[in-house]
Amino acid sequence: MSRSFPVDAATRVAWEAALIPAASPPITTTRSPTGQTLAHLKALRLGAMATATTDHPLGDTPVECWLTDMDGVLVHESQALEGGADFVRRLTDLERPFLVLTNNSIYTPRDLKVRLLESGIDVPEEAIWTSALATATFLDTQHPGGSAHVVGEAGLTTALHEIGYVLTAVKPDYVVLGETRTYSFEAITRAIRLIEGGARFIATNPDASGPSAEGKIPATGSVAALVTRATGVEPYFIGKPNPLMMRSALNRLGAHSETTVMVGDRLDTDVRSGLEAGMRTVLVLTGSTSAAEADRYPYRPTLVTDSVRDLVDLV
Repeated sequence: MSRSFPVDAATRVAWEAALIPAASPPITTTRSPTGQTLAHLKALRLGAMATATTDHPLGDTPVECWLTDMDGVLVHESQALEGGADFVRRLTDLERPFLVLTNNSIYTPRDLKVRLLESGIDVPEEAIWTSALATATFLDTQHPGGSAHVVGEAGLTTALHEIGYVLTAVKPDYVVLGETRTYSFEAITRAIRLIEGGARFIATNPDASGPSAEGKIPATGSVAALVTRATGVEPYFIGKPNPLMMRSALNRLGAHSETTVMVGDRLDTDVRSGLEAGMRTVLVLTGSTSAAEADRYPYRPTLVTDSVRDLVDLV
C-alpha cells in the first residue's frame, strides 16, 4: 500500500531536475576586438578544451609559446592577411617565444624574412622554421656528416651544408627531394637511379600542389609520387603533417607541447600535426580549409577563428 507525503515546492523542483537528463554544456564564445564572434562558431563546434567551462577559449593551461603557419595565416602570396602584422608584433612586444613554420623549402630563413618584411610583417630570421631546416635537423641526428643528392633550391642546400653534409651525385647516403620551380626530367631521372642504387629517399613535405600567381602548380608530393611509381620506394616525409616537424620546432624553442599553441589554415596538415604533437590548435579561415570543410573532419581544432587578428588579444 503506497502512501503520499506532502512535498514543498523547492523539493519538487529539485526532484524534477534530477530526473531530467542534463543537456550538453553550451559552447562558449569569445569576441574579437571588433565585437564579432570568433570564427563561424555557429557552423563548427569547438574542440573538447574550448567546450569546457572556462573564461579562456584556449583552456585554463597558460599559453607560453606559439607556432604559426605562414601561408594562409600571415600572408597569401606577397600580401599580408588581416591581423598578420599585429599578431607578430604582439608576440614580439610581449617577448613570447614563437616560430613561423612553412613546408616550403625553396627559401632560406633570411630570404623569407625579407619577403615577409616586404608584406609589412617583421619576423626575426631566427623565428622562421622551414621544412628544409627540419629535414637537415633530422638527417643530422640520423646520419651525422653524411652525403646527399638534392633536388631542390637554396633553402634546402644551405640547410644541409650548415650541418656539414656533402652534396654529391656519387653514391650518396640520401636522395633529398624538396620544393623547386625548375624540376627537370634529367634531375628526376638521376634521383630515380640513385634510389635504385641504394640511396635512402627523403622528401621535405608531402604537399601535392602549391599556389602561384597563375594558379596551382605541382609541388614536392607530386614529384615524390612520380619517383615512387618508378622505383617502388616510398619517401619519408619530414614536413607537416608529420609531427616530427612540430617536435623539432618545439625543441628549437625549448618549449613544451602542453603550453604551446599551433595556428594554421589547413586541418589536414597544420591542425593534424599540432594535434599529434600534443598541442592545442587554432584553425584560421583565411586559407585552405573552409568552415564547411572543417566540419567533415574526424578531429577538431581547439578553436576556429575568422583570421589571426582574433588571436592578438589572446597572446
